[in-house]
Amino acid sequence: MMDQFGKTILGIGVILVIVGLLMMLGNKLGIGKLPGDIYYEKGNFRFFFPITTSIIISVILSLLLKIFRR
Repeated sequence: MMDQFGKTILGIGVILVIVGLLMMLGNKLGIGKLPGDIYYEKGNFRFFFPITTSIIISVILSLLLKIFRR
């Protein structure tokens, strides 16, 4: 029981490290500035919705989870 819990915690930690590295390198890679990301600015109002970036991150995470579940 504790062995499985340890593996789960370790897996979550690895995923968090990968996500953290991607966030740190995001500006250099262009993540968040892809075509299809919605950005609207008028006066003091800013609205940003990274829909394309969200879809790409979702696909990558789905593939990673599929690989790790085997």
